[in-house]
Amino acid sequence: MKNFKRFLQYALPYKGQGFLGVFFNVLYALFTTLSYVILMPMLDVLFGETEKVYTKPLYPGFSNLSKSYLQELLNYGVTITNQQHGAERTLVYLIITVIVVFFLKNIFGYLGKTTISFLKNNVLKDFRNEMYQKIISLPVSFYSAHKKGDLMARATGDIATVNNTYLDLVIIFIREPLNIIFTLFIMFKVSWELTLIMFGFIPVSAIVISFISKKIRQQARDIFSKSGSILGTIEETLGGLKIIKAFNAENFFKRRYESQTEELRSLSNKMIARESLASPTSEFLGVVSIASLLWFGGKMVLIDQVMTGGTFIGFVASAYNILTPAKTISKANNSIKIGNSAADRVIEILDTKNDLEEIQVNPVELKTFEKEIKFENVSFKYNTEYVLRNFSLSIPKGSTIAFVGESGSGKSTIANLITRFYDLEEGTISIDGRNIKEYTLNSLRSQLGIVAQDSLLFNDSIKNNIALGKDEVNEEQVIAASKIANAHRFIKEFSRGYETNVGDRGGMLSGGQRQRVAIARAVMKNPPIMILDEATSALDTESEKVVQDALEKMMKNRTSIVIAHRLSTIQNADLIVVLSKGQIIEKGTHQELLTKDGTYANLVKLQSLSQ
Repeated sequence: MKNFKRFLQYALPYKGQGFLGVFFNVLYALFTTLSYVILMPMLDVLFGETEKVYTKPLYPGFSNLSKSYLQELLNYGVTITNQQHGAERTLVYLIITVIVVFFLKNIFGYLGKTTISFLKNNVLKDFRNEMYQKIISLPVSFYSAHKKGDLMARATGDIATVNNTYLDLVIIFIREPLNIIFTLFIMFKVSWELTLIMFGFIPVSAIVISFISKKIRQQARDIFSKSGSILGTIEETLGGLKIIKAFNAENFFKRRYESQTEELRSLSNKMIARESLASPTSEFLGVVSIASLLWFGGKMVLIDQVMTGGTFIGFVASAYNILTPAKTISKANNSIKIGNSAADRVIEILDTKNDLEEIQVNPVELKTFEKEIKFENVSFKYNTEYVLRNFSLSIPKGSTIAFVGESGSGKSTIANLITRFYDLEEGTISIDGRNIKEYTLNSLRSQLGIVAQDSLLFNDSIKNNIALGKDEVNEEQVIAASKIANAHRFIKEFSRGYETNVGDRGGMLSGGQRQRVAIARAVMKNPPIMILDEATSALDTESEKVVQDALEKMMKNRTSIVIAHRLSTIQNADLIVVLSKGQIIEKGTHQELLTKDGTYANLVKLQSLSQ
């Protein structure tokens, strides 16, 4: 119920549609009941069982309306019409009335369903938008511990399940109980004895259905989780298809996927078997109740003769109008459990705490970078082992600082911490004398540009990739940035030029071309601080020279933090910092470090021998 109440908050902006939907469904329930009630006098006319009344009954006033008055008034109308125009005219009038009632029932049913469908689509849109906003706001560390496919399943399928289930339940629990209440009222007026017999089977049916659906919520949660795992496997497979084929691992991934689909099939079958049992069980109990009505009602018509045959048939039809909504309500119990399971998974993401949210009290806008970036006693660990220990360093404005060291020495962590992809546990990082946690995230990152080893491009045009984050795209600026990145020449060779689509993750371009577009993207942003995270390590020698030239042009008049794999690219750096196990073991210029003949000099020798 807690999940249900929370979800209904998304419908509050559309309460007008909601009230209309409820109103139309109330009318639908009313005319559904009338559609069965109207059958009773028509059947009595057909069977010639209508009591003849020649004097019009006196109107007792609205507050004193009773079944006997309405029955007498109807019998009077039928008697007079038969007398003046014949039984055929009476039957025509009754048939027209039946058609009108059923027409109104279906009109209100259509309006109710359409209005609620529009409401569902509005809520689904808002729900999806909030989920996406949450996904892009969560820190990078969150996605290191969660499968992308599972998150995709929660953001799409689970949200749709919650939306459809809960809003359908709103209608079910408004329309169907009203159907039952209206019909029971009429049935009590016709025969309270038969109504009590009928009413006795409803709680029995509810108890049985509740017992059947006891484990459905956990089964549904397992199915949603397994569906997320399957989507994750597909996403992983598509992302690593080249590696899978290169290592002949198709059968391994095929077996793993088939194992997951087999588990999903087994879980689905178990839940379907339990779900499917609810309908025949409720139907069987309904048949038992109808059989009881036929026994007792048959005696009232044939033996006791206290009820006409037409009225009894109409009563049985009304009883069926109770069984159908009761059956729907019993099924809704299963839907609640399925909806709650999906809601649990969605809410788990929506309620995830963002440890990187900016401070709420007086956050500062970082408008310009004036002096220095300073690390003071910085220590950081991803899980249990520290990747940086007591790291301290000052990076003056306009300087180029290069970090080198073996894999796992903490080089890339420095870039992640400056950009606040991760937050510090110990020590501080400051820009212009102020802790970066005091700046708004948007203003901090607006001062930073990143070119990574694997520069991701989006499945869009080259122009839009270069102008990423810009609301208005200035083509002259895009071309200027491309020229600095040595990308303009190859872009113009494409038939569509800057409108060329780069494909998924930039797959339509070569590695060197992708990297130059990424550099153009960083230049287009024009930040004062540039972070180059092994920007040339994945390139061949020819592409590296072109990209390195572009990087050097881009780094002019900027503060540059270079995380280097190929040491030949950082010889002109103002300061080279050598890291090992998260600590600085050497620092100096290229020439100074060679003179020391230490770790850096040894790395240079090793790379020289390998070339």
